[in-house]
Amino acid sequence: MEKRKQKEQPNILLIMTDQMRGDCLGIAGHPDVKTPYLDHLASLGTRYSNAYTACPSCIPARCALHTGLSQEHHGRVGYMDRVPWEYPVTMAGELSKAGYYTQCVGKMHVHPLRNLMGFHNIELHDGYLHAYRNANVPYAENQRIADDYFYWLKTQIGIDRDVTDEGLECNSFTARPWMYEERLHPTNWVTDRSIDFLRRRDRSRPFFLMASYLRPHPPFDAPQCFFDLYRGRDLTPPAIGDWADEERLRRLGRRTDADTGSVDPELMRQAQIGYYACITHLDNQIGKLVDALKDDGSYQNTVILFVSDHGELLGDHYTFRKTRPYQGSIHIPLIVANAPGMIPRTVCTRLAELRDILPTLVELAGGEQPEGIDGLSLLRENHREYLHGEHSGGDIGNQYIVTGQDKYCWFMESGREQYFRLDTDPKELHDAVADSDCQERISYLRGLLIKELAGREEGYTDGTRLIPGRRQKSCLSFLPAADSIRG
Repeated sequence: MEKRKQKEQPNILLIMTDQMRGDCLGIAGHPDVKTPYLDHLASLGTRYSNAYTACPSCIPARCALHTGLSQEHHGRVGYMDRVPWEYPVTMAGELSKAGYYTQCVGKMHVHPLRNLMGFHNIELHDGYLHAYRNANVPYAENQRIADDYFYWLKTQIGIDRDVTDEGLECNSFTARPWMYEERLHPTNWVTDRSIDFLRRRDRSRPFFLMASYLRPHPPFDAPQCFFDLYRGRDLTPPAIGDWADEERLRRLGRRTDADTGSVDPELMRQAQIGYYACITHLDNQIGKLVDALKDDGSYQNTVILFVSDHGELLGDHYTFRKTRPYQGSIHIPLIVANAPGMIPRTVCTRLAELRDILPTLVELAGGEQPEGIDGLSLLRENHREYLHGEHSGGDIGNQYIVTGQDKYCWFMESGREQYFRLDTDPKELHDAVADSDCQERISYLRGLLIKELAGREEGYTDGTRLIPGRRQKSCLSFLPAADSIRG
């Protein structure tokens, strides 16, 4: 019976990107970015057009993915480094229980860096993390030693070489082509090491492979040929709403890592070029990985799921990076292809979130759903009325309620509210919070947020109203204290 179950279990390939917007797919109608291989995958299965991240930065978003929990239950409501990851239920752990041989290649962004999180093996590349490069970080935790890609890169081009040779900061809007051989790029490395896993895996068991790419997260440094695809084109400019904060842009827009992006329009155009180039480079490497599955003979029995941890604002409304509650930041791509019984070329409009990945994969594996998780399997007709999201961050710390047609936002420091009709205004060009015909709906969504925040330790509500100015946290108090914080 056990042998029969293993034979029926599909292999699972989870492809994850970092900081890829939900609209940056050709098949989703983006006017500029080219993603032929991802479009092909979407044509084989289901694309979830209303997929979101509830807490849009790397650590809390990935925590939802790995645990199947909402941010209120996994405890990470902002960005904080070096907080231990100690969870009894993990995505890879559940698949290991179901008989899978589990491997991750690429980004984990957990603590400690080499925490397996239920995987049998990890070949790690987290990208440039300031908190793990400080001189006082223990030897075994320093990225130069603990990160497999950085260690490998030095064996290829010299002990004094690093990704910082490009002169790009890891949160900057600046862009330039990759300066070394293309095979040395971290995007290529994740693909090559993933393909090598196919060679050396235990073929008596189904596999779960997580290919976790760093791009299109900055630095925007795709190889030259991908920059060339966009340099001569008229790119669609960023969306600028009637509510955008131009004064903040003027005040901060000369900082290369400003959360506004650059005050110089040409530099923002260069950021678009670099960002799109990274996406198309990534798409190219995903095509290479899928072709390797075919050569391996495992493609027909492999379910492929593609997702990102969060988006990139890319100059929309004079904003950059993530953490804010706007579509460029919280709306993510999500594709499931090759799943048994799935109808090709389907677009599903149900609300989906990263916490849904764990129960989806467990169902595909034929395992038992763990108790206490918040996620809902994407393979079932599970309907949510709304999603609650949030992110700490001083004056841009926010809470939001998003539905299939609209969104209510509340900023915890100032108490500012915003309301967007996503069904008629998907680019959020008009803040309708003062529109008379929207007041009843706004009141209803505000009530949902009050209900979600009731009892929270920060004191954001007394159960009847929202209370601004309370101290924001990046981690709730049931998590271990952090020894290093980076905003």
